[in-house]
Amino acid sequence: MKFRNLYFLLVGILLIGVTSCSKTPSSGGGSGNVPDPNPAAKDVPAGAKDGTTFINDGKSVIFNLYAPGKKTVTVTGDFNGWSTDKQYNMTNSTDGTRWWIQIDNIDPSTEYAYQYYVDGSFKIGDPYCEKVLDPDNDKYIDASTYPSLKAYPTGKTTGIVSVMQANQPAYSWTTTTFTRPDPKNLVIYEMLVRDFVQTHSYKTIKDTLNYIARLGVNALELMPVNEFEGNDSWGYNPNYYFAPDKYYGTKNDLKALIDACHAKGIAVIQDIVLNHSFGSSPMVQLYSSGGVPANNPWYNTNPTHPFNVGYQFNHESPATKYFVKNVVKFWMTEYHIDGFRFDLAKGFTQVNSGNDVAAWGNYDASRVAIWKDYNNYIKSVDPKLYVILEDFASNQEENELANEGMMTWNNQSFNAEQALMSYNDAGGSWDISGLFYDRFSFTNPYALVSYFESHDEERLQFKNGAYGNVSGSYSVKDLATGLKRDEMGAAFMFSSPGPKMLWQFGERGYDVSINPDRLSDKPPHWEFMNDANRRHLFKVYSQMIKWKIANPVFTSTTYTYSLGDAVKTIQMTDASNSIEVVGNFAVVPQTATITFPATGTWVDNFTGTTINVTTPGYSMTLAPGEYHLYSKTALH
Repeated sequence: MKFRNLYFLLVGILLIGVTSCSKTPSSGGGSGNVPDPNPAAKDVPAGAKDGTTFINDGKSVIFNLYAPGKKTVTVTGDFNGWSTDKQYNMTNSTDGTRWWIQIDNIDPSTEYAYQYYVDGSFKIGDPYCEKVLDPDNDKYIDASTYPSLKAYPTGKTTGIVSVMQANQPAYSWTTTTFTRPDPKNLVIYEMLVRDFVQTHSYKTIKDTLNYIARLGVNALELMPVNEFEGNDSWGYNPNYYFAPDKYYGTKNDLKALIDACHAKGIAVIQDIVLNHSFGSSPMVQLYSSGGVPANNPWYNTNPTHPFNVGYQFNHESPATKYFVKNVVKFWMTEYHIDGFRFDLAKGFTQVNSGNDVAAWGNYDASRVAIWKDYNNYIKSVDPKLYVILEDFASNQEENELANEGMMTWNNQSFNAEQALMSYNDAGGSWDISGLFYDRFSFTNPYALVSYFESHDEERLQFKNGAYGNVSGSYSVKDLATGLKRDEMGAAFMFSSPGPKMLWQFGERGYDVSINPDRLSDKPPHWEFMNDANRRHLFKVYSQMIKWKIANPVFTSTTYTYSLGDAVKTIQMTDASNSIEVVGNFAVVPQTATITFPATGTWVDNFTGTTINVTTPGYSMTLAPGEYHLYSKTALH
């Protein structure tokens, strides 16, 4: 008799345990009549990934949330009438860090909104979801940008909700043999989707790719495209890392843009923000509605560097390392991304520099170790993926990272602005020799991504027009004159070894100031291309980019330069050719003796004319803003 009672007792326990792990959708509203689930811990089923995993041909889904230290987690959504009844409580894993449940009888072709109800007090979205619905911002997304957007479940819940669907509209990749450009030949076009076209959509950019192709760049860098707070943003305020922001279009629109870029020989680099999250991130909300308590497994209670915004990730935390690696692998595999530009890479540190910007930039062995770890992981997934860091740390640190195959941003904006405006202030501020890697004691010649403009810097042509120097009838403020000087700047920027970057519309002399509201939307001014002087600037950019990519001499490590005076020169030579770049950055004529690498006939590649150099020291008188790119044989 005792054994029989024990048998039925064991059967009952097993049945309750099964009930706690797998639920059939109902329209219940939390009657409270369902028995409490079995509190016994049980590990997540094998093969269930973070977020949602569909099984049984998409008719069942396993929810899996990492939330150590929580007392209860309940899944709620369209599939159960947004019930928070205890029958939808999730099972805790044996180590106490994860919560999971299987929901059956769902329609694989239906989109379901859902949230997690935590500790009986608040709801969050799924950090691993690939789509969210936002009750405050989705109403401003035009149907032409995102057709048939699922309606927010108004009246059933609050806050951002996640969306899942087993059978999502498939995308068939058409370009499957894309070969990425060699990093030494990389020319990157940095783009903010919101401001490049008025529709702020991937679809319109895809239709405009011929413009990018004519320019000749071989890489497109998209400023952050994963979900961020609001719509009208640069994207550096992220909240959901696996979901493309709907303000720019559907996930398949983004894939189609990347696919079309690859078809034109253009790599796609994703600007990604993993220094911090903003307050609507479920990973922030999971542990606090404001601030970061010490038990949050991902974030620092207090930031460790002076430039932090939002909530700073702790990249020495195993939970953060795990999350970051999942994020980058997802974008590599799901979207065929060719590289990452990591925003605020110098912020990946637990060495607390407080408000001391200089101390923050000092060599940091722990930060180097963090980046080596991430780089090694990325290269284990895709050995040729570009890893670009916004580091701006010590030369020693960046050189060490460069020797691991990473690239770092090389901001030459201020000196370029001074040179183009023709102001050589105290300290040689118009010296642009920072284009060359030897200035930083680098041993890798192709690890600095040099640029004169970026999303963060004032526009060159705006500075020319507003503040340019004037001497007699020669005025840098004059539009045609300023644009001509921008041409000279392009000739020099692209004539040094290593990857280069230009900010969108720099090739047409964009002159709308970044200020006073830096983050506000800016008009694309496509009508600028009706101006002959702006079209000529585009032509010079295009020629320089194509020459740089096609002619090995531009990657040569045999060079000399003189870039600190009014007349600036660069000489580069290799077995295939030699080039001489010369320009007068003053506002008055200058006579100078130019040292050519060799005597003989030299071709002026912009005009097609030739000069005969009889001695290595060749005397030239240059008008203000006059520039030339000579070579021993014509560039192709």
